[in-house]
Amino acid sequence: MREEQSGPMSMGRIVVVGIGADGMAGLPPASADELRRATVVYGSPRQLDLLDDSVSADRRRWPSPMLPALVSLFQEARSDVHVVASGDPMFHGIGTTLTKYYGVGRVTVLPHVSSVTLACARLGWAVQDAEVISLLTAATPSAVRRGGRSIVLSRNESSAAELARLLTATGRGQSVLTLLEQLGGPQESIRSGTALEWSTRPPDDVDPLNVVAVDYRPDERILTTLPDDALAHDGQLTKQSMRAVTMAALAPRPGELLWDVGAGSGSIAIEWARGSNRCDAVAFERDEARRERITANAKAFGAAVEVRGPAPESFEGVRAPTAIFIGGGLTHPGVLDGCYSHLMGGGRLVANAVTIESEAVLAQWHSKHGGEMRRYQHYRGEPVGGFTGWRAAMPVTQWTMIKP
Repeated sequence: MREEQSGPMSMGRIVVVGIGADGMAGLPPASADELRRATVVYGSPRQLDLLDDSVSADRRRWPSPMLPALVSLFQEARSDVHVVASGDPMFHGIGTTLTKYYGVGRVTVLPHVSSVTLACARLGWAVQDAEVISLLTAATPSAVRRGGRSIVLSRNESSAAELARLLTATGRGQSVLTLLEQLGGPQESIRSGTALEWSTRPPDDVDPLNVVAVDYRPDERILTTLPDDALAHDGQLTKQSMRAVTMAALAPRPGELLWDVGAGSGSIAIEWARGSNRCDAVAFERDEARRERITANAKAFGAAVEVRGPAPESFEGVRAPTAIFIGGGLTHPGVLDGCYSHLMGGGRLVANAVTIESEAVLAQWHSKHGGEMRRYQHYRGEPVGGFTGWRAAMPVTQWTMIKP
């Protein structure tokens, strides 16, 4: 008789159970039953400590470093393995990572109420209106905004103070921060203060399990794109009206990477990265003073922008982009060729030109690769004596294309 080969059907399940600060007492019956029947449970020390004596499983702490180990940790498991995680494991949590590595068919997730939902419930905020920002995977400047509300998932007990100092340094000291600790547990605590207050007198004895709700003030949102005077620049700036048109052509999608070539002040890269789509950007700029300015602008607006040297010399070793914007250097040898060769298939390329020489380059590439050519002329109302007249900005020629 032929012996059956073991295969994916013989693998054990990975059951991820969300748990709150109230521990086993707050679990629904299905989640509690899963943990009580478990033979092995993985989690952080804090999460494992939430389990009571009714859970007899072997409790194992995550290996360090954790993420590299996850790729193969459960690969050969023939029996079910359980994982305990904070709140909703599919919300910036381990459930998403395990599903990515092992597939939805093998991973079962039993979610708990997320800390974001609990925070909004305590504050009376509508969950859908609050932006969620995770400092678990991003730096503190990513939580800087010009208005609105957000729930910030803290990295540790110092996150609230760091954010307060940064908001104050960027002119948002009147923003109201609410620190919510041990949400849903017996030690739950809520306290509020302005960024200015906490920048010099931060809250003490902060529990590592916390989130920070931020009401950003002043609310300076007027248009979707930033006002020109909000960015430090030396005149090399894609103006606000043209920036809005350019961003519409670039059409950022969640998680995509932009190369901003000839970045100047970094305005396009910053607009791309400061939205809620979790997009990253790399700004390429020849001038050292401008590179420093881009870094400062990005920090002031919570934008994930990596700043590098000149194009195309600095292209090598950078992750291939899904979109490229060329705002300067079109006539520099190798810039367009380098951009096109590094752009991913299906990626978008948008280039703006204001000189006749740059227009000629775009016309040649349009003839060779297709796409669309557009020309924009913008006017602004400005004082003319006691009246108002129209003053024209330089016309801009724009070429857009999608790489086959």
